Amino acid sequence: MIPADLPSWFDPLLSRVADARTEDFTPLRAPAGVGRPSAVLVLFGEGPDGPDLLVLQRAATMRNHAGQVAFPGGGTDPEDADAAATALREANEEVGLDPSTAEVLGELPELYIPVSGFVVTPVLAWWRHPHPVCPRQPAEVAHVARLPIGELVDPANRIRVRHPSGWVGPAFQVRGMLVWGFTAGVISTLLDMGGWTKPWEPGALLDLPDAAAPVPATRAGGPDEVLP
Repeated sequence: MIPADLPSWFDPLLSRVADARTEDFTPLRAPAGVGRPSAVLVLFGEGPDGPDLLVLQRAATMRNHAGQVAFPGGGTDPEDADAAATALREANEEVGLDPSTAEVLGELPELYIPVSGFVVTPVLAWWRHPHPVCPRQPAEVAHVARLPIGELVDPANRIRVRHPSGWVGPAFQVRGMLVWGFTAGVISTLLDMGGWTKPWEPGALLDLPDAAAPVPATRAGGPDEVLP
């Protein structure tokens, strides 16, 4: 049941997400019996700059997804009760999120990522009681940030990226980070669903330099501390 005391800006998004389909995010579906279950936490908060999203940046030394911006999350463990449990556990392990401060509002459709073999369930949540977070696994997480929705929808911060494979997709250049791939695709769709998107001309096209970068599956990328 959706809490009655959520900020009013949540209303359009929650109304649209209730009927969301996998096809709204990606044309790909996992073949039957294929793909490791996983989950990511799509955590909305509200800071001095209005609504925002919590993201992390992978360490540049990682073998996979090095330097990429992502939602907290990872593979499901046997003891996880559901996708929400996976997403909250991973967020705690990666950035120190206190699970009791986040209120789960629902799940988005499963999204298949062939290159990694994951079937990802994005878990939508409200950060009711924000608190400081920071990388807890420096070998995996280099940076944590709260990206204001107002900056994500600013046409000046929206670009497209081209993968060495020829794939072209949406991306965001915000707060010194390039958000592209799976994460940018999910964010782009949610901005549309929430009624936040502003008209923008897909002009700038940035070529991704890393030929080993995975092809995204979605359509539309002292330790620092993020304060509430």
